[in-house]
Amino acid sequence: MAPEDRRAALIAATLPLLHEHGLDVSTRQIAQAAGVAEGTIFGVFPDKRSLLVAAITQAFDPTPTLEAIAAIDRRLDLRARLSAAATLIGNRFAGNARLLHAARLAHHAGDPEGVARMNRAREQLLAGLAALIEPDAGQLRREPAEVARLVLLFCGANTYGPFGDRRVDGDELVSLLLDGLLVVTDGTSEAVIPLIAARPDQTHGGV
Repeated sequence: MAPEDRRAALIAATLPLLHEHGLDVSTRQIAQAAGVAEGTIFGVFPDKRSLLVAAITQAFDPTPTLEAIAAIDRRLDLRARLSAAATLIGNRFAGNARLLHAARLAHHAGDPEGVARMNRAREQLLAGLAALIEPDAGQLRREPAEVARLVLLFCGANTYGPFGDRRVDGDELVSLLLDGLLVVTDGTSEAVIPLIAARPDQTHGGV
């Protein structure tokens, strides 16, 4: 097997073990999962930490999510586009939730490039979301980039927050952003000002 293929196989074997054991996973466990001798690992990685960082980097690679966001049909209305994007990002976060602690430990333990990669991934997600929102910027009280940050904030809190016993789906999350929480029962009711601008036939307090 070529070194790059062996490297990819070892990373693939490491990822589920990281989900299960975190940074405590051993090279013996990885070798067994990959079906190779333990010494094989060190033929393509200088040490265990470099293998773990490579696996974490792959897990947090934003490319698949960015491509999926870019593929959302721009003919859909803003609410439908944002709901689809929030669902994609929520699934990404949920899938990597157990790796986040390991990622922080691995990167912040002396890997400035790892920290930079995670920061770049976040900025790429923000840019992809902002581009999705941009066609309807005129409807919003906030700039597309700020709305994108709020979507990521909500998705992150929904997955990683202390009250994660019930996750909301993408539709509900976007409804909270665009509509607020208070019910408007008549034209004089005060409501939380939503992020989406009121249409001429609507009355929202302060908009």
